[in-house]
Amino acid sequence: MDASSLPAGWQCWHEERDGRVILAYRPDVFDSEAFPAPCLPTIYVTSGTPRRRPGGTPTDTWQVTLFLEPEIEAANESYEDRSAAIDGAIDHAERFAAGKIDYRALYQVPREAYFDRLDELIGESG
Repeated sequence: MDASSLPAGWQCWHEERDGRVILAYRPDVFDSEAFPAPCLPTIYVTSGTPRRRPGGTPTDTWQVTLFLEPEIEAANESYEDRSAAIDGAIDHAERFAAGKIDYRALYQVPREAYFDRLDELIGESG
């Protein structure tokens, strides 16, 4: 994956050769002090589900999943191959960085103070 194609704030956290890719948004601030570490926005590009246990059987399709927290999925799309999934992951990263993901609607319990801080963070890097 070409890290230079990622929008501001996103970085490649992990990449397996011809396999899974994990992108992370601003891991420098999701450090348990400035922002809660479990809230680190991540995008998983996986063969099969991102919740697949290690050693599980990969599938012929690729999934791109944007997590705002371990239990909060903001997007989940399937692609026919890894290259298309990488392009999809970059698209989701761009949409998030541009403030086009409505994360408030995904939470059952409002966290207004956190959302306001996240809005400011996205505005800083966008």
